[in-house]
Amino acid sequence: METKPILEIHKLSKKFAINVQTSPYLTFRDSLLNILKFKKTLKSQDFWALKEISFEVQSRETIGIIGKNGAGKSTLLKVLSRITPPTKGSVISRGRIASLLEVGTGFHPELSGRENIFLNGSILGMRRKEIIEKFDEIVDFAGVELFLDTPLKHYSSGMQLRLAFAVAAFLNPEVLIIDEVLAVGDAEFQKKCIQKMDQISQDEARTILFVSHNLGLVSQLCTRCIWLKEGEVHQIGETADIIQNYILSASSTTKEYHVNPEYASTKEVCFLNLYSCNKDLGKSDSFGFDEHLHLRLDIKNTSKQRNLKVGVSLIDKFGNLIFTLVENIEPYMGQSKNDITKLKIKLPANLIAPNNYSFRYALFVQHGKVYEVLENETPVSIIETGSSMSAFEGINYGSIIINSEWESLAD
Repeated sequence: METKPILEIHKLSKKFAINVQTSPYLTFRDSLLNILKFKKTLKSQDFWALKEISFEVQSRETIGIIGKNGAGKSTLLKVLSRITPPTKGSVISRGRIASLLEVGTGFHPELSGRENIFLNGSILGMRRKEIIEKFDEIVDFAGVELFLDTPLKHYSSGMQLRLAFAVAAFLNPEVLIIDEVLAVGDAEFQKKCIQKMDQISQDEARTILFVSHNLGLVSQLCTRCIWLKEGEVHQIGETADIIQNYILSASSTTKEYHVNPEYASTKEVCFLNLYSCNKDLGKSDSFGFDEHLHLRLDIKNTSKQRNLKVGVSLIDKFGNLIFTLVENIEPYMGQSKNDITKLKIKLPANLIAPNNYSFRYALFVQHGKVYEVLENETPVSIIETGSSMSAFEGINYGSIIINSEWESLAD
């Protein structure tokens, strides 16, 4: 007898109504006058985050979902998790679903860690006896034994994540849905999570849907991959093929990043503009090995979040991470108008080996919320201008050239 898919998604669509300003930016005086006159300066506009998405997921599959910000990945997971209803279409689930979408989702801040384990287990449809059987394993994996009877509101975001993942992983849901939230955890805990995900997909006959901008991790964990683009399924297939197509597509797109105004209007924190340039902000995507490479970043931040950090990573043409820079943007805020922070980064000359590269950009709070991750943006070419490795052009000798010092030693 043919086994039915554990998940069936049929022509799934999700519409949001967003407010769009119909007049230019107003002064406080103008805004006040409009209020007194009952004059509307906003109108509602429909935004389709998902557009007739259809696919099936078989039991025991680990499916990766990739795509740029605004492609609909998180919205899709929220619909599958029944956090938000679809506007059109249907989802057929033949198993219990556990979701790990944001730190603290499904937990109550006033309840203790112990109480939240039983609460979350009950939400997943587990009987009390089943939760008790798994309780010690959950606590041990999460490493929160000393804080079990402390209200969750006093946990750090990292502690909340460890507990949330442990509950979702050990209470045996048939389908486990995980968003980019794992990026919040420390390196050791991420490693534990990856090992556990690998185990439950292979040994425990469970299904995982995994969203991440870390393509190496998607490649390691996922057998199939879904590439979302502008709210639609762009491609479905073997993970290696989809990731290769995704990287090639990203490297052939525009050299600059400009946010979609509709997307930006829904975000408190996001990137507005990104491009590579020379020291005078002249746009360029080709740099000599002996030239400094500059990056221009415009960041929207209307939140009250302190300690907001920006991360910039260099990625080679194979998707490998070369290095990462992290900076707290708080000292740079307030120098521009309209809650926009404008930054320029200078990367040193005589360092990045001649080849083709792109950048990954992230906005986050350390061990806290991840606001945005942009993958494979602002592609650049480093041109050979006489590096110490120029004689080996065409040979893969790495992506960094170090001017090291050598000396001979006497016997």
